Order: sequence, then structure tokens, then C-alpha cells
Amino acid sequence: MTMVAPKVDQAAVSLFHSLADPARLSIVRRLTAGEARVRDLTDALGLAQSTVSKHVACLRDCGLVDGRTEGRQVFYSLTHPELIDLLEAAERLLEATGYQVDLCTVYGTEARTTS
Repeated sequence: MTMVAPKVDQAAVSLFHSLADPARLSIVRRLTAGEARVRDLTDALGLAQSTVSKHVACLRDCGLVDGRTEGRQVFYSLTHPELIDLLEAAERLLEATGYQVDLCTVYGTEARTTS
């Protein structure tokens, strides 16, 4: 019998999936320093404008990022400061485990780059 995860577990999977893309995670990390325009993000991260726009839209759809319009510009920021706490907790966990998750044969760096 397959057990369906409680709603909060399903939402947590969605949250972590939204942060699982390296470009999205880089955008979120940059936004922890304060709001930024797509142009600011492309300059800071070295990503194409279309890539940044696509991932910012995804993060907005997930409710993690919001935009503030000023004239013709949109300044993006994190919607919840708890996201910063989550990233800091993840960094502490990675340090505590010696980054062992990166060696995982299913989710580690090597598994992602060879599939």
C-alpha cells in the first residue's frame, strides 16, 4: 500500500524542488542581500537575461519572490525572510555532514552531471 504524504510534506517537496535549480538558488542567494532588477541579477550572476527572467518568474509563481514596480523597472525581493534562515540552516547542515549529500549516487554532483 502506498502512503500519500501529508499536505505539508508535499509542499516541502515543492519548496525544495523550487530551490533545486542552480540558477534559481543563485538568484535567491543574491536576493538575500536586498532587492535587485533582472539586469542586476544578470550582471551579478553572469546568466543570460532570458534565463534570469524565466527563473524569477518561477520563483514568483512559487511565492518566494515578489516584484516592486518603479517606473519601467521591477525590483525583485524575497517575500519571506524565513527563506534566508532556511538557507543558513542548510549551510550549517552541509558543514555538519561534511557535504556528504554531494556524494550521493542519486542526487550528488556526479549523478547530476552524468545523467
